[in-house]
Amino acid sequence: MTGIALPATDELRTRARAALDRVGVTVPEGNGLRARTPVTGEDLFGLAATGPAGTEAALAAAFAAFLEWRATPAPRRGELVRRLGELLRDHKEDLADLITIEAGKIRTEALGEVQEMVDICDFAVGLSRQLYGRTIASERPGHRLAETWHPLGVVGVISAFNFPAAVWSWNTAVALACGDTVVWKPSELTPLISLACDRLLTRAADDVGAPRDVHRLLLGDHAVGERLVDDPRVALVSATGSTRMGREVGPRVAARFGRSLLELGGNNAAVVAPSADLDLAVQGIVFAAVGTAGQRCTMLRRLIVHHDIADTLVGRLTAAYQKLPVGDPFDPATLVGPLISARALDGMRDALDRVRGEGGEVLAGGARRPAPSAPHAAYVEPAVVRVARQTDVVREETFAPLLYVMTYDSFDEAIALHNDVPQGLSSSIFTRDQQEAERFLSAEGSDCGIANVNIGTSGAEIGGAFGGEKETGGGRESGSDAWRAYMRSATNTINYSSRLSLAQNVSFL
Repeated sequence: MTGIALPATDELRTRARAALDRVGVTVPEGNGLRARTPVTGEDLFGLAATGPAGTEAALAAAFAAFLEWRATPAPRRGELVRRLGELLRDHKEDLADLITIEAGKIRTEALGEVQEMVDICDFAVGLSRQLYGRTIASERPGHRLAETWHPLGVVGVISAFNFPAAVWSWNTAVALACGDTVVWKPSELTPLISLACDRLLTRAADDVGAPRDVHRLLLGDHAVGERLVDDPRVALVSATGSTRMGREVGPRVAARFGRSLLELGGNNAAVVAPSADLDLAVQGIVFAAVGTAGQRCTMLRRLIVHHDIADTLVGRLTAAYQKLPVGDPFDPATLVGPLISARALDGMRDALDRVRGEGGEVLAGGARRPAPSAPHAAYVEPAVVRVARQTDVVREETFAPLLYVMTYDSFDEAIALHNDVPQGLSSSIFTRDQQEAERFLSAEGSDCGIANVNIGTSGAEIGGAFGGEKETGGGRESGSDAWRAYMRSATNTINYSSRLSLAQNVSFL
C-alpha cells in the first residue's frame, strides 16, 4: 500500500502563523493549551488558556455589554453582523487554511464552511429588520393583545471541532442581531480558527462603534465550559457535541432555570427505494458518508436499500469507495482527509470488530492508510459494511467514515428500521415514487429534524432551521424561526378604552 505524502509540520506551522497574521491575531502563547494539526498528528505551538479569573472577567464584561446592547435598535445591531460578514469574505482563504490545518477538512469543505459563515451573516442582517411579533384579537372591547420579542441575555456557545467556525457563526450572528451578547468556548482541538473569528468580530465592532464586549472568547478545557453551564448570568447555553455531553449540560442548565439549545449526536439513514435514480443515489450517498472523513453529525451511517436493488447499489458503492483519494487535505485531488485523532481511529476499529463479531461483512475499506512522515496522523479508508440486522453497534454513533448497509422488503419496514435508533437528526430517501416521498416526509415517516428527498443527509443550507429530535437534543439553530430561541417573548394587553373590562366576563367591584 502506497504511503501518503504530507506537508511537514513546520510548513503547516508557518502557514497557520501567516493566516493569523493577516487576520490580525496576536497568538497568546503559553503552556495551557496545545494547538495541534491532525494533518500530521503533531503539535504546532502552545497557547495560554483562560483561567478562572479570565472566565469571570469575560462573563462580567459580556453581561455588562448586554445591558447596553439590548437597547441598541435591531437594525443597528445588524450593521455589526454585516461588517463581520464583509471581513469573513475578505479573509475567506485565511480562515479556510486554519480550518484545514486544525480540523483536517479538505480544501473545498473548508472554503464551504467559511461561505456558510458569510451566508448566516447575510441572513442575520435581514433578520435584524424582521424580529416580528403578532397582533392578537382581544375578546374585550377597546383592547388589543400583542406579542413582542426582546433580547434574552448572555448566550454561552460551546462548539465542537468538526465545524469549528460555522456553528459559532450560526449562534453568534443570530444572537447579536437579536440583541444578545456571546461568550464562546470552542473545542480544545481548534483554538486557532477561534482566535481568528474572535479577532474579526472585534474588528467589526470597532469599525461600527459597537461594544467590544458583545463577544468574548474562552480558551480552555471542559472546566471552562462547565462555568458557562452553571453561571446564572448565561441565559442560554448552546452546546454542540455528543449525547453524553448533552445529558450533563441539559439538567445542569435546567437546575438553575436557564435555557439550553442542544445539538447532539446523529445516526442518520437514507432509504433507497426500487425506483431510485442510482446515479443520483451513489453521488449523494458517497458525499454524505465520507465527507469530512465521516466526522459530521449529519453524516450518513445507515443505508436501508430495497432488496431488489441492493446488490447492484452495493457493487457501485464499493467500486466508488475503492477509488476515493485519501491523504493531504490541501491537495485538490484529495476527497478524504485525516480523522481528528488516533482516538477516533480506535473508535472506528472497535466498531468494525464488533460488527464483524455480529456477522457483518466489510465490503470495502476500513484499513489505516500509512503516512511514513507522520506516524501519529490517523488516515483511514472509508468502510462499507453489509449487515443483516440493526444491532447495538449499528444503532450507536461512530464518528468516522463507516457505512452500514441493510435491506428491506416493504416501505413500512424501511421506515421502522430508519426510526429504530435513539438519535433523530437527519434523514433522506432516494425515490421517484411521489407517494413514497410524501410518506417519508409525513408525520408517519422520518422522525428526524431534517428529512430530504433525492439528496443525502448532509450539506444543510442556512435558510432552514438545523437540529434534530430524540437524543439529538431538540435544539434548532441557523435559519427559519430558530431566532426565537435567542429571545424572550412578552404578551402585552393594551386598554385604549375608558373602562376596565375583565377577561372571561368576570365581574369584580
